[in-house]
Amino acid sequence: MIQADLVVSGIAELATPEGTKALAGPSQGRLRVVAGAALASRGDRIVWIGPERELGAAVELLPGGARVDAGGGTALPGFVDAHTHLPFAGWRETEFEERLRGATYAEIAARGGGILSTVERTRAIAAVELAALVRARLDALLALGTTTVEAKSGYGLTLADECKQLEALREGSSGHPVEVVPTFLGAHTVPREYRSRREEYVRLVVEAMLPEVVSRGLAEYADAFVDAHAFTPAEARRVLEAARGRGLGVRLHADQLADDGTALLAAELGAASADHLEHASPAGMEALARAGTCGVLLPAATFFLMGKLAPPGRRLVDAGVPVVVATDFNPGTCPMESVGTALAFACLSAGLSVDEAISAATLNAAHSLGRADRVGSLEPGKRADVVIHAVPNRYHLAYRFGVPHVAIVIAAGKVVRTAEPFRSG
Repeated sequence: MIQADLVVSGIAELATPEGTKALAGPSQGRLRVVAGAALASRGDRIVWIGPERELGAAVELLPGGARVDAGGGTALPGFVDAHTHLPFAGWRETEFEERLRGATYAEIAARGGGILSTVERTRAIAAVELAALVRARLDALLALGTTTVEAKSGYGLTLADECKQLEALREGSSGHPVEVVPTFLGAHTVPREYRSRREEYVRLVVEAMLPEVVSRGLAEYADAFVDAHAFTPAEARRVLEAARGRGLGVRLHADQLADDGTALLAAELGAASADHLEHASPAGMEALARAGTCGVLLPAATFFLMGKLAPPGRRLVDAGVPVVVATDFNPGTCPMESVGTALAFACLSAGLSVDEAISAATLNAAHSLGRADRVGSLEPGKRADVVIHAVPNRYHLAYRFGVPHVAIVIAAGKVVRTAEPFRSG
């Protein structure tokens, strides 16, 4: 018999993608679904999954082991949020009100608002306070079913302040159940003090920031934002080629507000992901598919910005791009931590099916972060990151959107969160 120290039973439905690579095209929505399921783990790894009626003959619970009753809920892998801007200070609710009155993202950025206003506040905060904010936000993510999160710097834009953000991620996540994947985003926008000498700032990122970040082991990836108010494709290429040369993976904010050709650049660079993509061209999508670069949809951000173009989820899937769904949690353009809500928007506005969206928020997201061999699906040998949602099946995650359904969170084989979720009978 298989020995376990944690058994979860009473699962009405278990739904998971399978494998160690991203799913694309017709396979994107291919899930293993087990009705009346149970799951067992030992240490931090899953050791058995199957129908509950087979549990007793297959699994021996070790003395002192824990039994968890899922209460007729639905089990999914822990969400993997592959795009957030987690370490920041301050909010931008007044800009939200401006947008409601008709101001555009570009207009707010042009007058010095937007990213630069968050930069000022993040520079001013002490490192210990920023780490405390990171930890509080990780607690919120955990409560919403996220067990792995990518988090970017980009609100420092000096050597010291970019390192402060990345150090806050390290300190704030130390010992926390949510695993953090850090990304260096020094190429987020050009800071005020370099507006008349942007070439000097690009050199600072390439020649000073990147070497320091890498030497201190503060990031796994580097990212760049291509936009009229941020960086050109040529500047982003310089930064990301330098990052790749120093051993970092690369990601790109791509074609969010215009077709800048950034999806093509991401494919050419062999980027792990191209994110946003609302304005990506058919040629850009085809290039991403050929390169195997994940397309990260951020549909809640598109909704929050009242974008005129819907996120191109269906077009990306049909083009054969492995699609990821993430939150884009940040203080200005998507102050929302819930992957579950992003998943619902991916269905309602981006054209994904529920099963495609589940793959996008779990296994595909894990693949984009280089972790699909250990997280992102419920399979023996993978880390026991399991979330019980208090709904009878997976369709309710999008069908009954906008309310919390997470009842139990298990991270690395330990029950780390229990809650009384919303119920409406």
